[in-house]
Amino acid sequence: MLLLIPESSSEHPKPLKIELLTTPADAAEVRIEEQIRPARMEDFTGQQRLTDNLKVFISAARMREEALDHVLLSGPPGLGKTTLAHIIAAEMGSSIRATSGPLLDKAGNLAGLLTGLKRGDVLFIDEIHRMPPAVEEYLYSAMEDFRIDIMIDSGPSARAVQLKIEPFTLVGATTRSGLLTSPLRARFGINSRFDYYSPDLLEGIVMRASGILSIGIDQDAASEIAGRSRGTPRIANRLLRRARDFAQVEKAAVISRRIAMKTLECLDIDEEGLDDMDKKIMDTIVNRFSGGPVGVASLAVSVGEEQDTIEEVYEPYLIQAGYLSRTPRGRVATRQALLRFSDGSVSRHTGGLFDADGNLS
Repeated sequence: MLLLIPESSSEHPKPLKIELLTTPADAAEVRIEEQIRPARMEDFTGQQRLTDNLKVFISAARMREEALDHVLLSGPPGLGKTTLAHIIAAEMGSSIRATSGPLLDKAGNLAGLLTGLKRGDVLFIDEIHRMPPAVEEYLYSAMEDFRIDIMIDSGPSARAVQLKIEPFTLVGATTRSGLLTSPLRARFGINSRFDYYSPDLLEGIVMRASGILSIGIDQDAASEIAGRSRGTPRIANRLLRRARDFAQVEKAAVISRRIAMKTLECLDIDEEGLDDMDKKIMDTIVNRFSGGPVGVASLAVSVGEEQDTIEEVYEPYLIQAGYLSRTPRGRVATRQALLRFSDGSVSRHTGGLFDADGNLS
């Protein structure tokens, strides 16, 4: 990364202090994730069509001894976009340098990364849709022509210097592909969309992860955890780690169905994978806002959560589960949500949606 350090008049300037903006707890979780994360394409579970296509593209690029075309990975969080980016680098036999869109707040930061890449290396940018527009424009020439233009000085003495960079592969990951600008999206030669996982696939992921974590697990327990993981491997692995905690406290060598159920009950995760915040969101829409429509800003204030978090983390699964609908006027609870979450008061505000007995008319 390019660092611009101001000159110091002192003969013995103080050393540059760099602090990690990660708490110890987060660092421990990251290390566990890295242990569980598959390293090769054959170990990657799910997304069959996506991985089959990538195998072809990677094999062809290696046969031509070229860098793989730029790859855009989109989809909800926790489905394996970061994992697949590292696998792409491993399959290409290349090094990978990872960063995220919000960290690239200056063009100099991006230029430092690009000039440090070797031929065929992979540059992974997570949350690429959050890059500032001024920084994003530097990527255009780098992706197409493998060069960047840097302005030196300012005013009348300003001049542009063109730097050649080695051919590389940009892998961008985004949870909101609609926020990508058209010029940037058009420069990705490979566009792959992640889908939610089936319970059967998640069960296999849980069984594999339990072996890596050196804890046994019954198939019934793995099935119970997989069924409540919202179709997301990251959630499945997190629930497995919490079940391991309960098992170790009870001095059990194997996670049984009883321990799995106790874990899920203590974490307040129901049979459909809804947690406390999911239920709070739906209860607010159904009973406080009479089933909707309600704007996401008002909803965020009501439940005490960030608007972006609701849109990116909670809403996708609630929509997929059939509880929530997005309309031009706002969020609306579906009939299925009214049946489950209504306390009966909605009938007074919805013009006869409920009858006198509180049943849907």
